[in-house]
Amino acid sequence: MKIKNIIFDFGGVILDIDPQLTINEFINLGLKDPEKLLTSGFMEDIAAKFERGILTPEVFRAKLRSFLQVDATDQQLDEAWNALLFDIPSERIAVIEQVKKHYLTLLLSNSNEIHYDLFVRDLQLRFGYREFDELFHKAYFSFDLHLSKPNPEVYEFVINQHDLDPGKTLFIDDWEDNIEVAQQLGFKTYLLQKPERVRDLFVDGKLKPGLDIK
Repeated sequence: MKIKNIIFDFGGVILDIDPQLTINEFINLGLKDPEKLLTSGFMEDIAAKFERGILTPEVFRAKLRSFLQVDATDQQLDEAWNALLFDIPSERIAVIEQVKKHYLTLLLSNSNEIHYDLFVRDLQLRFGYREFDELFHKAYFSFDLHLSKPNPEVYEFVINQHDLDPGKTLFIDDWEDNIEVAQQLGFKTYLLQKPERVRDLFVDGKLKPGLDIK
């Protein structure tokens, strides 16, 4: 069946990330036990809630400061939290611009407000787009929707917003859990894994023949 729509993930697909860089910065701020960042007390009660927009940036910083037991300013916390984010590669912006000419392009990202503020500023200053809704036909972020992947509700929301036929929609992500739920809902999927880059999936803005689309 011909693909008419493409849903892109952001971190790990459009934007390179390295969480270890944020861990290193928290250690520099005084974090004694990096393993705390892997506990449910952090992952679920702080990071995931911030990602879903349940916590404001102010509340997130206060909880983070208390949980990590570090004496850091808001700016120091933000810089450490953002350390995992690389600049958006210009070649990937060019790829999206080309793909948009041939498909309905959507962005569906699990992201929080502090990260968003940084990479939307990068988008504005380096590429001249005011927001991601200008680069893609539409962009969705978990902190805005109060829903995050792999919750099926967020996929269903996007389906309903655009009257999508999942069988004609390619979902590109770098997390298997997100891919599995998309498949259960009928999407065509592509798991992007390093060293492969999103540019490797397209030729002149069209999907490359022979891709391992599930």
